[in-house]
Amino acid sequence: MDLTEEQFEQLVVKALDSLPPFILAHMENVDVVIEEWPSPEDFDEYGLDDNGTMLGLYEGVPHIDRSSGYGLVLPDKITIFAGPVLNEASDTDGDVERVVRETVIHEIAHHFGITDERLLEIDRY
Repeated sequence: MDLTEEQFEQLVVKALDSLPPFILAHMENVDVVIEEWPSPEDFDEYGLDDNGTMLGLYEGVPHIDRSSGYGLVLPDKITIFAGPVLNEASDTDGDVERVVRETVIHEIAHHFGITDERLLEIDRY
């Protein structure tokens, strides 16, 4: 599935814009970026096999871990990896917009402190 960088970025922006206002209002000190592929270091850092699939990555201090002393820190970073997302969409039903939205929401869940284990428990993984 081929999309230009601009078309992929528009899907990420659309996913962000579709979030409920109360979620957007609480997204503080976080940047959302797009990269083509995760690096080998990304896989190593999280103990993942580099043959696996990494659609997105959250790096930062989740909201639930922030205290009154939280400040003057670099923004959290949510990275959406275009290559794996497009591959995932091709392997499933080809709905790139759905895979982008699910990936964005998954990484935002981490920004708010929701773990992969909890996402599995609530059937959102």
